[in-house]
Amino acid sequence: MKLRHWRYDLALRHSWAIATDVREGAVTGKSVYPVVFAELTDSQGRSGIGEGSPSSQYQESHATVAEFLGQVNPDRLSFDDIEGSMAYLESVAPGRYPAKCALNLALLDGAAKAAGRSVHDYLGLGFSEGRHVTSFTIGIDSPEKMAAKTAEAVAAGLPVLKLKLGGPRDRENFAAVRGAAPGAAIRVDANAAWKTPDEALRNIEWVAEDGNVQFVEQPMPPQHSESDWAWLKERSPLPLIGDESYQSAADAEACAQRFHGVNVKFVKTGGITAGKAALEAARRRGLKTMLGCMIESSVLISAGAHLAELTDFLDLDGNILITNDPYDGVQTRNGIMGFAAVATKTGLGCSPVANLPTTSRTRTHPPPHGWVHSLSGNKNAPLLRAGHFAKFRT
Repeated sequence: MKLRHWRYDLALRHSWAIATDVREGAVTGKSVYPVVFAELTDSQGRSGIGEGSPSSQYQESHATVAEFLGQVNPDRLSFDDIEGSMAYLESVAPGRYPAKCALNLALLDGAAKAAGRSVHDYLGLGFSEGRHVTSFTIGIDSPEKMAAKTAEAVAAGLPVLKLKLGGPRDRENFAAVRGAAPGAAIRVDANAAWKTPDEALRNIEWVAEDGNVQFVEQPMPPQHSESDWAWLKERSPLPLIGDESYQSAADAEACAQRFHGVNVKFVKTGGITAGKAALEAARRRGLKTMLGCMIESSVLISAGAHLAELTDFLDLDGNILITNDPYDGVQTRNGIMGFAAVATKTGLGCSPVANLPTTSRTRTHPPPHGWVHSLSGNKNAPLLRAGHFAKFRT
């Protein structure tokens, strides 16, 4: 088996910020988000592509991903033995889930393609076209900019918005988003910004007054005691969804006492295999399930969509927040995700974008175990390519 991996900087359409980007009342947003692609090729010519999206929120970066991948012996990986391959990766180093995620996706992509099946069929899950709706996230910004972002989403026909809170102007921002999208369902994500149960309850009661908020995600830091979470859960007028509190299937029992549902992300679990286990463990305990994302290309977003049948909610919008997605994959139209029109029917369903400008894509042959830095300088690129939203234009 041969392994090559490279860095790719995803260019964000708008400045991106969540509660952890707020310092002393000031919001510092990101304009680029580095991810890492990994490609595996075996002696039979079979190949698979994967992606890791490291987050400083979990003390991960492209450097930590590079370090781990540099320690991997690719001869210990096999498309014919994914379980054994993942066991080997666990022995290399603990944690480092974004790197393990990239390799797990590549392994499953290659295995499913070799079997002539899509990943969702390879896993025995299936996929219902026309049913799976993703939310679209509005990051923290000024009220004026958040209203403008929301107006773009409304023009794209997106029925569900996810609103990031935890900034200094939350009430103004909420009003701005609601004013630009009076009929949209809203999901609120505080990213653990509300520090006490009392503060969290006050804010939840406030957003509940809107009447069209579906739930509140991670209102408090995960370190709070079970009694604090139980107190809040009992009194909350809206369902509570755990994100930072739910890292893997091992957290299912504790989260069942604290939340009404959980948000699974592959870069937290270490890929599709562990993500599927996390979703199934939550469902067995009666929790609602959501599959979420970081800022990601269509590789990771497509991977998530393959597990849609195990979810109640999807928040898979990372690829439509960027302007230089180097891959085509699952398509989103009017908020509905589907594989019916993808060019590649097997594996993850992803293929490289042929006409992406050379200033915003990796080289055709990045050096083995090396890094390729790329960044789009085109600030006027359309927010959503035809492969994502057919009707969206700016």
